[in-house]
Amino acid sequence: MLGTLTILLLCQLAGELIARLLHLPVPGPVLGMLLLFAGLLLRGGVPRAVQDTAGGILRHLSLLFIPAGVGVMTHMERLGSEALPIAVALFGSTLFGVAVTAKVMAAMLRRGTDGETRP
Repeated sequence: MLGTLTILLLCQLAGELIARLLHLPVPGPVLGMLLLFAGLLLRGGVPRAVQDTAGGILRHLSLLFIPAGVGVMTHMERLGSEALPIAVALFGSTLFGVAVTAKVMAAMLRRGTDGETRP
């Protein structure tokens, strides 16, 4: 598990370095996740050790929300004063996500399981 966690953290560190050095508007952990994904694609699959470690992390994922909850409670006053823009952003991004998902699903259904486009 220690080796797998080291690989995950090194991917995150590499993503963070790339994001900061190139001044990209993408979070470093997202780039790190893409690097990990590319590495797993090149390898041809996910090793069992990575599956086991990821499963362990996912089982305890709720613990990672505690710091975020504390941060929300700390900034409750600011959240109250900016409630309208936050609500609009949440509502708008949800609608956008649903619309994009519907478009992709419609395109996939038109394409069919055999890979050919249907009218």
